[in-house]
This record gives sequence, structure tokens and C-alpha cells, in this order.
Amino acid sequence: MTPGKRKVAVVGVALSDCGRVDDATPYTLHAQAARRALADAGLDRARVDGFASAGLGTLPPAEVAEYLGLRPAWVDSTAVGGSTWEVMAAHAADAIAAGHARAVLLVYGSTARADIKAGRRTGDLSFGARGPLQFEVPYGHTLIAKYAMAARRHMHQYGTTLEQLASVAVQARANAALNPEAMFRAPITVDDVLSGPMIADPFTKLHCCLRSDGGAAVLLVTEEYVRDCRTAPVWILGTGEHVSHTTMSEWADFTVSPAAVSGRLAFERAGVRPDEIDVAEVYDAFTYMTLVTLEDLGFCAKGEGGAFVDAGKGRLLVGGELPVNTDGGGLSAQHPGMRGLFLLVEAVRQLRGEADGHQVRLADGEPPRLAVASGTGGWFCSSGTVVLGR
Repeated sequence: MTPGKRKVAVVGVALSDCGRVDDATPYTLHAQAARRALADAGLDRARVDGFASAGLGTLPPAEVAEYLGLRPAWVDSTAVGGSTWEVMAAHAADAIAAGHARAVLLVYGSTARADIKAGRRTGDLSFGARGPLQFEVPYGHTLIAKYAMAARRHMHQYGTTLEQLASVAVQARANAALNPEAMFRAPITVDDVLSGPMIADPFTKLHCCLRSDGGAAVLLVTEEYVRDCRTAPVWILGTGEHVSHTTMSEWADFTVSPAAVSGRLAFERAGVRPDEIDVAEVYDAFTYMTLVTLEDLGFCAKGEGGAFVDAGKGRLLVGGELPVNTDGGGLSAQHPGMRGLFLLVEAVRQLRGEADGHQVRLADGEPPRLAVASGTGGWFCSSGTVVLGR
């Protein structure tokens, strides 16, 4: 934080109903999460003067703000896929530090699963076929195919194995088994992952995130508001963001994600090193995302991610050396679309010692002191990273 600027704290976090929610609209889930986050903080809705949301409404975020009864003086509708919420948190923290807002509410909600079950939409095969994407879409180059191709490159270049990629899913499920809010909790093995139906080589079904309904909300405030809140503050220590490409032909290296830049910036601005982080929440639409993001955030050297995530070492488990996606992540807990906001909710709960059933404890029995949340958008097109501490 720049000297002389206000410190920024997260004082309220919440999830809406998640998993299988057949009787709600996306607006309902936005409202549930928002109300619960404000109640968590103990702060009156009238104090909220900033609002950020994306992905819903004719004029996002104006339509959602109106639905929630808010009249914000500062807004953000940045939309960069799964990294949206870490980028928005960075923007909100800057706005609060500069005095442009005092309390900013970030909210997301989606009925992605229910809409498909009810026939209101189909699965996304692509993001469209206009602009630069017109050169890839006609050849069936879907989002999952892009990730699969990147994973294959990492395997070819560094010797990463299918078993190591599968280890990410196995440890995510083990963490989910401890989380009463997770959608899938039954244990799985590496063999279960490898023997599943092929989706996009080398990804079988369990290499891929689930599809759920759900919403989340995070409330950031100026340090002057902290004393009026019922929760202990979790401070925003540093943030970073980066956009690298949209077309695969413009991606310089399939084995390097934009987290290599956003993470470096966030850690430098926070004044901490990766080896000081107690818990990491990273976007995991596919197992390869977890592996390469951990490399690029600096938790292991480039090319060593496979050995780092190996299930036999158990590093990613709640009780492991570096607990990762402690709620079960998008692979097992919930994934209603742009999941980046869920990473911030889980990081804050861990730092506050409120992660029911899956709480990380340090050697002294205390909750984690430092956490990182890193979201990814598109097919490694963008990244936002936030370092938090108590």
C-alpha cells in the first residue's frame, strides 16, 4: 500500500445457495450473496457507495445494482472471465485507497447448471466466431481444446505426466470431502481420473471442473469503517493483473500463464515472498490450470509443477505443505461460471479461521496469516492476483 493512502480491508464474505439450485434466478443468487456478505460484516447497505459486477444485465452492473437497491457512486463492470473478480478487487482497493469510495461490494451469481438442465441454454462450445476468433473457431478449437493443447505442450516440454495432472483432481476432491458446502465429496483416485470418459485429450471428465449454480459476494471497505464491522479485517496487501492474448497464435509460450506477471506484481506490492504464503486459492477449471499457475506464482520452478503437485506428496491438501483450493475448488466444490470471486471468499474464511470442517491450521494452531487468490480468465488470456493477510 502506498504511504499516505487508506488501507483496505475485506470485512464481509458470503456464498449464495450453491450446487443444485433449480428454483432461483441469477438475480436471486446475487441478492442472497449480497445480503449475506453485508450481514457477515454487520454493515448497513446504506454505507455501500461502490459496486462491481459482471456477466448479468443489459447494462452491467447498473441493472444488478438497481435490483439490489443500490445507488453507487463508483462502479466497475470489468469482464475478463474467471479473473474478473481479482481484477475488480484490485480496482476497488485502488478506489478506496484513493478516497473515491468507502465500501465496495463485489457480487456474482449464475444458474449455469439449472439453465442447461431446463433447456434454457446449451453448453458453451466457443466464445463466438467474430474478430480474431474467426481464425480458430471453424476448426473446432473450443475453450477446453485450448487448455488441452497447452497441457500437452507442458507434458512434451517438461515430462509432466497424466498421473501428475490427475493428482490435482484427487487432492481437490480430498479437500472437498472436508467441506460441507462442496458439491462432490466422494473420494477419487488417480486411476478414477485416468479411466474416465475422454473430453479433450488429455483431459478426461475428472480433469475438468463441474458445472453448478451459485453466487458469491465480497465487501471491501476503508480502514475507517473497520471499527464498525463485526468481523476481524482481512487486509488487501497487494494486487496484480495482466492480459496476455486471446488467439492461440499470439500466445508466446503455452507453458507460461499470465499469473507469471500478475503474481510477481502482487507479491512485490505486498512485500512478501511466495514461500511466506500459508494457503493458495487458484482458478482450476482444469487440472493443468492449477499446476501451471502454481509454477507461475513462484511456488516451484518452471517445469517442476508435475512433481510439486504429485498426490503422493500431498502438498495441496488442507494439512499439506501448501494447501491449495481448500474448499475443493472448481473441480469439486462448485463452478457456476466466472469462479474467481469464490477464491476470495475461501481465502478470507481461511484467514479468519472460519472454514467449517476444512480449516487450515499452522504449526502453532493458528489460522493462516497470509493467503493468495489468483484468478484466470479465458484460455489463460488474463490473470488477477490478490495477496491478503490478517
